[in-house]
This record gives sequence, C-alpha cells and structure tokens, in this order.
Amino acid sequence: MAAKKAASGSLKLPSVLDLNEATALHGKLMSMRGSNVVIDASGVERMGVQCVQVLAAGAKTWKADKKSFLVEKASDAFEKTMQLIGINLDTLIAKEI
Repeated sequence: MAAKKAASGSLKLPSVLDLNEATALHGKLMSMRGSNVVIDASGVERMGVQCVQVLAAGAKTWKADKKSFLVEKASDAFEKTMQLIGINLDTLIAKEI
C-alpha cells in the first residue's frame, strides 16, 4: 500500500504584518493545520513582533504535527526583522517527519 501524502498549502504574506494582521494570520494558519505549508514572505515590507510570534508558534505546531512548515522567498525586510528580534530563519522551518 502506498503511503498517503499530506496535502500542501501555500500562504502569501501581506506587505504589512502588524498587530492588526496577527489575528488574521493566526486564523489563516489554523485553517491550514494538518497540511504541509509553504509561506511566501517575498512581499513583506514591515513586520511586527506579534506576527513573528504567530509564525514561530505555527512552526512549532507543524513540527509537533509532523508536517512541513517552510518559509520561502523571504524579503530583506522579513529577514532583517527576524535578525533584529534574534530569531534564526531556520527556527521557522519544520521539515515533514
């Protein structure tokens, strides 16, 4: 019997990830729970710590669920914000186990 492959989903982050967007981001991620997720961060121009927390919690949840949670095409603003906060981008990557 062939192994069942988990469905995948993708999520393109908006240009501004501020406090107002944190709740919406959480809802979008939770609607994708149970599937492998690819986050497109190429368009991020500004990001607040609340959304970083949502993404970090998502990565931890996906890892616990044994699903992949990948951040791809991170913009300079996304990478610089992560660096300023002290979070390694690899923290936001959970590979399917």
